[in-house]
Amino acid sequence: MQFQYVIYEKSERIATITLNRPEALNAFNKDVVEEILKALEDAENDEKIRVVILTGAGEKAFSAGADIKIMKGFDALKARELSLMGEKLCSAIENFEKPVIAAINGYALGGGLEVAMACDLRIASDKAKMGQTEINIGLIPGWGGTQRLTRLIGKAKAKELVFTGKMIDAKTAEQLGLVNMVVPADQFREAVRKFAMELAEKAPVALRIAKALINKGADMSLDAAIALEREGFGVVGSTEDLQEGVSAFIEKRKPVFKGE
Repeated sequence: MQFQYVIYEKSERIATITLNRPEALNAFNKDVVEEILKALEDAENDEKIRVVILTGAGEKAFSAGADIKIMKGFDALKARELSLMGEKLCSAIENFEKPVIAAINGYALGGGLEVAMACDLRIASDKAKMGQTEINIGLIPGWGGTQRLTRLIGKAKAKELVFTGKMIDAKTAEQLGLVNMVVPADQFREAVRKFAMELAEKAPVALRIAKALINKGADMSLDAAIALEREGFGVVGSTEDLQEGVSAFIEKRKPVFKGE
């Protein structure tokens, strides 16, 4: 499988997709998005893969967002097309059956932050900077930023970040609930890998159902969401992995889950 703009690696049940345009701060364009989607499709279909890490090449940036060169000579139609491109990518990540971790190694700005927010979990280097900076060039977030950011940190803080276009550091992002954890830069890659391995050892069916329930239930009434959870509980309750987990607990050993 050939890629020009991303590095795609698979090892020990983990797939890593690295945005590989460091000279452009790993900015997105159509080719980058298509290659990420191609890698995600492969990871989805590979039963050995249980977790995906999405990160950026180099030390400077996860991604600075959509390549500004795309926006030269913009009109309403081109703007909508760019928005749809980002929505397609973010939706693919959000609806991906397996956990996706955004490893934010540096700047995550504009569309870069929006893509990170579509991931299930976000781990940031202590040198990372984040922001919805579109307002600074006369634009607004177009890849779900006004919506996912609001759902993650609340309306007031989301408005502050979107209206001002300011960047925040990793620690502030953690305090706001925008990232799950912050790791020293010199330990970053190792810490992300260790966390991904921890998830990869969990029961795959349970992880898949849990992700779907949390995502879908967030937009449902509590009663409807609980009913959906009940159905998911029934599905997971019939798996061989559950019986393996129960046996391992009784026998005081580590469970070995097979995704069955």
